[in-house]
Parts: sequence; C-alpha cells; structure tokens
Amino acid sequence: MAHVLVAALIALVISILAGPAFIAYLRRRSYGQMIREEGPQHHMAKQGTPTMGGVLIVVSASIAFLATSQRTLPALAIFGTMLACGAVGFVDDFKKQLGQRSLGLSGRYKMLFLGATAAAVCVAGDHQHLRHAVFVPIVDKWVGLGPLWYVLVFFIIAGAANAVNLTDGLDGLAAGTSIIALFTLTAMAVTVFIRSTSPTGRIENRLDAAFMGAALIGAAIGFLWFNAFPAEVFMGDTGSMALGGAIGAMAIFLQVDLLLLLVGGIFAIEALSVMLQVVSFRHWGRRIFLMAPLHHHFEMKAWSETKIMVRFWIVTGILCAAGFALFYKYWPTIRPPGN
Repeated sequence: MAHVLVAALIALVISILAGPAFIAYLRRRSYGQMIREEGPQHHMAKQGTPTMGGVLIVVSASIAFLATSQRTLPALAIFGTMLACGAVGFVDDFKKQLGQRSLGLSGRYKMLFLGATAAAVCVAGDHQHLRHAVFVPIVDKWVGLGPLWYVLVFFIIAGAANAVNLTDGLDGLAAGTSIIALFTLTAMAVTVFIRSTSPTGRIENRLDAAFMGAALIGAAIGFLWFNAFPAEVFMGDTGSMALGGAIGAMAIFLQVDLLLLLVGGIFAIEALSVMLQVVSFRHWGRRIFLMAPLHHHFEMKAWSETKIMVRFWIVTGILCAAGFALFYKYWPTIRPPGN
C-alpha cells in the first residue's frame, strides 16, 4: 500500500519540477487565457495568463500511474477516462487559442465525445460484472436500474467533467476541491482493499484504482503550487475535464454512485446554480443569482477570490467527510459481487 503514496509523490515531484519550464513554454507560444466579456470585469486583468496547464496534470499523473500500478481493468478504465475527457478539453482549449476567443468546441461535439467515453466505461464495467444498480446508504438497499444504468454512467461521466469545468473559475478553486474529492475516493479504494476478508481474497483491482487517484492528487497539488492566487497558470478545460472524468469513473468502479452527490457536492452545486439561472431567466426573466456559476455570485457580493476559494474548500471537506462516513459504515453491503 505504500506504493500508493509513491505514486502521489512521483506525480507531485514531476509536476513541481516541470512546472516552471512548462509555464515558460506556454508564454512563448502565447497560449493565454481568453476572458469572456460577460464575466466579472476584474477578471479582465487575467487576460493572457498561460492556460492549458491541465496538460501538466495529465502528463504527471500518467507517468506516476504507469510506473506504479498493476494496470488492472478498473484502473485502466479510470486512466482512459481521464485521458479521453482531457483530450476533449484540450481540443476545446486549442480551438480557443486558434480563434483567439473564448468559444471553443461546440457543446454538441463535447457531449458526443463524452458519450463515447461513457460507452467505453460501460463496456469495462460489464467486463468487471458491476451491478446495474445503485446502493442507497442509510436504507441499506440496492436499487436495480437495468438498462438505465448505462444512462446513469453517461450522466456521471459527462456531468462530472462539465461540473468541474464550471467550477474552474477562480485561482485554485477547481484544483483544491478536486484534490479533496480525489483524496476521499482514493481513501475509499484503499479501505475496500484493507477490509477485504483475507490476503488472497483482497480486491486488488480496487487498490490499483487508488494508484490513479493518488497520482492525480500529487499532480494536482503540484499544479496548485502555480495556480494558487495570483495564478501563474490556468488548467483550462484540459485539466478540469480530465479531473472531472476521473472523479466520475472512480465513483462508478467503486460502486458509490450516489455518494458522488456528497464527494462531488460542490461541483454539483456549481452546475445546479447555472441550470437554475438559465431556467429562471428564460421562463420568468429573472436571475436567481447575481451571476452564475455560484462562485461568481459571491464575487459580485465583493467577496475576495481567496475567501471564496477557502470557503468552497471547507464545504467540500465537510461534504466529503460525510460521504466517507457513509461509505465506511455501509461498505460491507456495497461491496460489488464477484470482485
């Protein structure tokens, strides 16, 4: 199990050591952030800050994962989801740079590619004999979904990727909250391994999934070193969608789909704030929030970026602690059969 920490350490060292050179490369190539005019006006000062820093996260995590893991199917599926979602984000970022505007890949194509990624996750899940059901904590019951499970997988992958992307609006916000969420899911994977009945019957592939989580944690911490306020680099859609996709895939293979509402609660709240704002404005001509996503609402109320960031981290920590507590209590019941 010590190798899980090694994966995080390798990714952290790579990310921190390669960071300055990579940021300098982005500056030389003039890969700067495009700021939308309808956003908070003080964000215009960030125009031109190097973006696509998510490449640093993905590369660092990939090297650490491949160097330490046993490459079991669940871990490879999580790894592949990270790469696929990151690739969608990279195309989006690159199109923005080519067009020198804040509009990149169309939403239709994003959802198409995310749908293909979700389909691959479904195939891997069926190969692992994952239940086509969700476990409901507290009532201690499985709820069968049948074919609707495939729809749920799509919503988890696409929802998580886009929700983390929406959260990436302030220095250090998406990176910090993702680290906390990934730490919780990685702890769940390690717990599954530790609480398996015997050394020969332990769920090795769940521990291997922890290597992917640990690698992403180390890479994201190294990135946060440069992304903390005032940010020297932004992760862009490359990083936010890669992190979101990995979080969603980990929840699927750990069979903790409903707990993702707590572990990824801050991302769900951010996405919900956008949906409520759009629905309210279209149907009633009124805005619920001063600006959406939610972190911009607090900016408009004159909260500083660091205050919003830290308080969102705190809320994420509380929600993740609640999610892990439920997992720890009900784990013997939610253990996937045959794994």
